[in-house]
Amino acid sequence: MRIGILGAGNMAGALGAQWTRAGHEIMVSGRDPARAAALAATTGARAGTFREAAGFGDVAAVAVLAEAVPAVLAEAGDAARGKPVIDVTNDVGPHGFRPVAREIARLSGGHVVKAFNLCHVDVWRMTPPVFGGRPLAVPLCGDDPDALALARGLAADLGCAPVDGGGRGPG
Repeated sequence: MRIGILGAGNMAGALGAQWTRAGHEIMVSGRDPARAAALAATTGARAGTFREAAGFGDVAAVAVLAEAVPAVLAEAGDAARGKPVIDVTNDVGPHGFRPVAREIARLSGGHVVKAFNLCHVDVWRMTPPVFGGRPLAVPLCGDDPDALALARGLAADLGCAPVDGGGRGPG
């Protein structure tokens, strides 16, 4: 599968490296093209703009700070429209709680699944993330069955146990 990651930080690097190991093609993007290129070089990915990454993938993953979401998705344009979009962001930032999944759905036009945001980045660097002999359970929240199925597969590719966490909420 082709995965476009909007972001070039720690979460983008950890998830991108693991998905590359699982055989997926990855493109990362960031505000700083040099940082995105360096991350791509260390993870076996390609680097591109936010628009290129969103358009590259069969799925797009948003792995930026919550407050950066509007600007990042403005740069991505309509490249993720109609696609599964994995929301990796944390909903709590310097200005309190924000329902980022709803914002990503509205701004991207994609089918959003909230996932991979509940664990520290170091957990995503584990191969596989297993605790006490049991694989990490990854809650997946979304309303689109196809997008959820794709996210289940991506969680399983990391050695995790996907768990249905319900819809992304109203709005």
